[in-house]
Amino acid sequence: MRGPDELGRLVERALDELTFHPALAGLEGPMRYALGGGGKRIRPVLCLATAEAADGRAEDAVPAAVALELVHTFSLVHDDLPALDDDDERRGRPSAHVAHGEGVALLAGDALLTEALRLALSYERREPARELAEATLGMIGGQYLDVTRADVALEDLHRLKTGRLFAAAVGLGLWAADVPASDQPPWRAFGEELGLLFQAVDDVIDGDGYALELGEEGARGVAAEAARRAHERLDALDADTTVLGQIVDGLAARTV
Repeated sequence: MRGPDELGRLVERALDELTFHPALAGLEGPMRYALGGGGKRIRPVLCLATAEAADGRAEDAVPAAVALELVHTFSLVHDDLPALDDDDERRGRPSAHVAHGEGVALLAGDALLTEALRLALSYERREPARELAEATLGMIGGQYLDVTRADVALEDLHRLKTGRLFAAAVGLGLWAADVPASDQPPWRAFGEELGLLFQAVDDVIDGDGYALELGEEGARGVAAEAARRAHERLDALDADTTVLGQIVDGLAARTV
């Protein structure tokens, strides 16, 4: 079973070899710019690791994993736009809209999302495309709640905005491994913990969200509890979940 670093290299190779639709020739540069910059590829690696833990082949999950990364990148490109978070820098370099202009960045994000759905539709079964679409809709709904400062609990906000793609990473890995829907609930219970874990740690790093509401120690407590529950979910699975456990520990120990 391959570890997170090896699975990450598999994701990077797949992204490098990705062929976009011919109609997007003019946008390929901005799209690849957005995909670059040193992203950790946590979500696609989680997808591949889930497929292997469920007795599938990581290679069979590559299209789904890459599609997930395209959706994540689309969300970052749009989040950085002046109309939303208005961030001029992403991963230590100019954001897509600063490097290529707002209009081109908007279109590049649209193209990344559509290419992601095209990849998910490359599977013979339709569940991966449905999984990705549902997760994307949930993420967008969570972003709307954030932008409009809706009066909702932080946990409910983050389970949509951040959590939907993490949960989908597990779900897509299961579909790629041909795990029957009836056998998926214990795996999906694990996936539901990861978005909250990621976001709580992110809030500690950024001094935002849970860190503002609960203080740094309170936010660390939220993260630690989510990590504990995630490990409990893994322990309940009849599978070798060593690599998934390493991913949980990596998420909990993040400093950037």
